[in-house]
Amino acid sequence: MLPGGPVGVRLRRSDRARRISLRLDPRGGGVVLTLPATTRLETGVAMLRDHAGWVQRQLERTAAPVRFEVGAPVPIDDEPHLIRHDPEGRGGAWLEEGELRVSGDLAFLQRRVSDFMRQIGAQRLSLRLSEHAVRTGLSPRRVAIRDTSSRWGSCSADGRVMLSWRLVMAPTMVQDYVILHELAHLRHLNHSQAFWTLVDTLTPYRRQAENWLRACGPSLMRAGSGSEAK
Repeated sequence: MLPGGPVGVRLRRSDRARRISLRLDPRGGGVVLTLPATTRLETGVAMLRDHAGWVQRQLERTAAPVRFEVGAPVPIDDEPHLIRHDPEGRGGAWLEEGELRVSGDLAFLQRRVSDFMRQIGAQRLSLRLSEHAVRTGLSPRRVAIRDTSSRWGSCSADGRVMLSWRLVMAPTMVQDYVILHELAHLRHLNHSQAFWTLVDTLTPYRRQAENWLRACGPSLMRAGSGSEAK
């Protein structure tokens, strides 16, 4: 319990952790308390209480999540689309006249919006990545669009690139930066100077994209959380 109200705490045990760590949960809006395997729970809780003020301040700075509920704007390529309930419509969820319309029982609206956003994210981001791969000559062996809790993208040693579907809500400039960042890892699987030189060549707008993600990314990572049917 904090001065601003109750806060959810997710506990993680880690064999690799050497000390207690505390961070914000980008998806749930609470905090994640990580304990080394041999550390007592009471010790972690004591640290959490000692840092209650820090937690409160960080939560106050956190952007409100994008909500999946009637009347709320959902960004697609950073363009807002109001969610409208169309109970007699057919097709689950679809875009029409600048709106995201959802059919069926109101109780299923949040799930249908979420499913639709994942689908459109997979379609648009996969296409965008393919276009950049052809243009740059940096082609991954496999592409996966997933629902990650804290990462916008990743590249594995065997040439597989992963992107978060949530990127589809960001401006196309930001989408391009994340995609090209991961494609650059196909040549440099590190964050060396050579890697950043390549990234800057591919994305001269890197700083703008990074600033946008820092300021607005948390609200996308938490998209759908706390939404209620209305």
